[in-house]
Amino acid sequence: MADRVLKVNAYTTLDLVDARAEGHGFEESAYATLNVTAPRNDPDRVELQFELDNTGLDALPTHADHADLSPEQARTLADDLNRYAEKVERAQADDHAEESDATGTSDD
Repeated sequence: MADRVLKVNAYTTLDLVDARAEGHGFEESAYATLNVTAPRNDPDRVELQFELDNTGLDALPTHADHADLSPEQARTLADDLNRYAEKVERAQADDHAEESDATGTSDD
């Protein structure tokens, strides 16, 4: 079980994503928690939180990264996430269509 810094509960945005940490002379992969939140009382920022599970990591000590975003920065990030998600979906659809053409089968 991971020794977590971030609290993971039913409200966590993404509690299990594939992730990697890269540094000078190392690269390690692990599951991670990715969360978006704002302070409950008098919110003044959007907080992006990220933590790799430390189970099995050799070069990276237990820690969580936080980025405080203005509403405008959060919207810019959301726009980029949507744009790149669409790009990946289009590429996957093209790959699926090519596979169907190659095998002469279709999902229809």
